[in-house]
Amino acid sequence: MTKAWATFILALAGIYIIDQNIKTIFLSGWQWESSCISLTLVFNKGVAFSMFSFLGPYLKWIQIALLAGVLGYIIHGKYLQRYSLPLGMLFGAGISNIADRFMHGGVVDYVYWHCGFYFAVFNFADVMIDLSVGWLLVENLFFKKK
Repeated sequence: MTKAWATFILALAGIYIIDQNIKTIFLSGWQWESSCISLTLVFNKGVAFSMFSFLGPYLKWIQIALLAGVLGYIIHGKYLQRYSLPLGMLFGAGISNIADRFMHGGVVDYVYWHCGFYFAVFNFADVMIDLSVGWLLVENLFFKKK
C-alpha cells in the first residue's frame, strides 16, 4: 500500500469513527440549548436543507453510486497521490452520512444555528465535507501543480 492510500484510508476511518461516536451521544438522548445554538437530534431524510427527500430509500443508493463514481474518477485520474488527505476526509464523512441512512433511516444531524438567522441542522460529517471541498478548491485554484 502506498503512502497516499494509507493516508486516504486513515483519514476516511478517522472521520467515520469520530462522526459516528458524536452521533451516538445524540442518539442516546443528550441535548443542549442556548439562545444561538441548539444541539438536538434531528433525522434528515434528504441531503442539504432536506432537498431530494422525496427520493426516500433510493437516495442512499444514488449516493453510493455517486461516491463509487467519484472514487473511480480519482483513482483513474491519479488524484489520490496529491489529494489523499482531503479526499479521505470527504469519503469518511460521506460514508458516515450514508451509513446513517441504513442504520437510522436518515442522516443524524444535531447542530442547529438560530441566532440572527435560521440555518439548516447539520453534523460533524457535514463540516468535514465542507472543509475538504474547500481544501480541494484552494489547492486547485491557488496551488496548481506545474
